[in-house]
Amino acid sequence: MRRLGLLLAVLLLQGCSAIKLGYNQLPTLSYWWLDGQLSFSDAQAEPVRNALKNLHDWHRRSELRSYAALLDSLAQQSQSTLSDQQVCSVWDDVQGRLDRTLREAVRQAAPVAVQLGPRQLQHLARHWERKNEEWEDQWLQGDPQLRLERRVERAVDRYADFYGPLTGAQQTLVREQLQQSAWTAEWGRRDRKRRQQDLLATLQSLQRTRPAAAEAEAALLGVWQRWTRPPAAEDQQVMTRLTRQACSHLAQLHATTTAEQRQRAMRRLRAYERDLRELSP
Repeated sequence: MRRLGLLLAVLLLQGCSAIKLGYNQLPTLSYWWLDGQLSFSDAQAEPVRNALKNLHDWHRRSELRSYAALLDSLAQQSQSTLSDQQVCSVWDDVQGRLDRTLREAVRQAAPVAVQLGPRQLQHLARHWERKNEEWEDQWLQGDPQLRLERRVERAVDRYADFYGPLTGAQQTLVREQLQQSAWTAEWGRRDRKRRQQDLLATLQSLQRTRPAAAEAEAALLGVWQRWTRPPAAEDQQVMTRLTRQACSHLAQLHATTTAEQRQRAMRRLRAYERDLRELSP
């Protein structure tokens, strides 16, 4: 569920051709991704494909024009210095849009979720074990300095794709920001496993009880809500700090950008906007 919504958002942060190609192929790509984790039976394949198509049609019809309007606003704001509050306002807007998408995804997914069998859930658990090992190899290996350098490299590449090459001073700023981050690999691993276990336990309960659609939807929606608002106060505090830091860090970096970098950012945003308007019905 969360992956479907995030995939829609990620497509808005890629190159223009990737938006058109990726968005139009999203139901197929999503099916392959889900099938790799759950190994759908022949009887399940068609309902899953239909659910993904329905979600895609809903998103194209209901969300794309509003995303295009958001990008128009961002393109205008990109030419000025941004406050932390402005960045967080955009983040809250995007989170609200993702929440709407995930609610629709839950509505479409519930009839399929109650039909999953024990072997499929075991397959999902094994898939996550492999992915967790890969994640740990990437983020938990090496001393703290090496881990930091990996994060800096990824962050600099992400910013450079949007603004163009960062200056030495900007790269230093990114490094200092990540050194101050509330995120740690240990916390990231724990939260990752918390979310996986929550979803797996919910799917196992649905598999045992085979509830009505409304009850299944409520259970799956509860998973999404706990993913974004974890039950433990400590985890809530970390996520709140991470959000505030993300807003502050982006505002700080944007304040250092040159006129050329801001023009590049605006051109990218305008290109995204045009693509989304062309994709809209």
